[in-house]
Amino acid sequence: MPSPAVAVPPTPRQKFIMAMEGKQPPGLVPHFELVFFLTMEAFGRVHPTHRHFGQWSQMSDVERQLHRRDAADLYVAIARRYGHSAIFVHPMGIADPGEQEFMRLLEEIRDISGMDYFLMVHGDATYAIPDGAGMMKFIEDIADQPRQVKDKAQRMVDEALERGEKFRRHGALDGMALCSDYCFNQGPFLSPAMFGEFVSPYLKQLIAGYRRQGFYVIKHTDGNIMPILDDLVDARPHALHSLDPQGGVDIAEVKRLVGGRVCLIGNVNCGLLQSGSEQEVVESARYALRHGMPGGGYIFSTSNCVYTGLPLERYELIVDVWRREGVYPIDGEKRQ
Repeated sequence: MPSPAVAVPPTPRQKFIMAMEGKQPPGLVPHFELVFFLTMEAFGRVHPTHRHFGQWSQMSDVERQLHRRDAADLYVAIARRYGHSAIFVHPMGIADPGEQEFMRLLEEIRDISGMDYFLMVHGDATYAIPDGAGMMKFIEDIADQPRQVKDKAQRMVDEALERGEKFRRHGALDGMALCSDYCFNQGPFLSPAMFGEFVSPYLKQLIAGYRRQGFYVIKHTDGNIMPILDDLVDARPHALHSLDPQGGVDIAEVKRLVGGRVCLIGNVNCGLLQSGSEQEVVESARYALRHGMPGGGYIFSTSNCVYTGLPLERYELIVDVWRREGVYPIDGEKRQ
């Protein structure tokens, strides 16, 4: 008599995709961070983006390969230690890495970890909040040369999708993280009407193009997104990050409004991680889990990233809360 088939638990990558599709994966809620910069403190190793290779062009192929392998190994080590389901791959400190260098790094990560983790790279091509030096010029151009501003927006989208096609043909990449920030804590840097004219149409094109190429898409922006929440969701990203509580974004309200249309990622208050009490940190993590988890379509993370200067023990505190309390009940059980 044949032995009964044993169910194989889903990989972290598969669970991440389930959540991105609005489903409820079994066991622990998926978890990831856009960046984990505390690698010196946690592993005694410099983060790949902080390694500056001014002489990259002079290195032998062997030396370059050793650097790639070490960077890939560190990315996987972070994911394994902290239970991340996805890895956001950033370029090493090379002046102009290009797609080929990204692809080599992706290949190294796949070689070390197989298909365990969801891999993504930065892929935004929409206008973000300008820096201080460029903000007035941008506003003047919107007022005086709106057609040129829109033409540039279209070119940026077209170029990004050309790059995306190269990654599609390569085959190692799962998704794009769109990291143009649109909002301050008080609200969007453009009025909702202006956002709808100069950003939304191009964001929709970009996401639709990536979807056609077979990628999952996460739209990130900090700050108070509530005045443009509908625009963001109407663009049809698979997920929305970071649900910034310092910008007044309440995950309970966002879940109520759009939880059935988009996966939600984040909402653990980075400000409290830096300066709050341990109890406030714990409560922020619990709040995000309590209101994000029901019905699925939620991925646990901070409201930005694990940035340089953040106390490592504070991040590890919310990871402990996630491991204990971010577990979906087995069928038939009731959550306490």
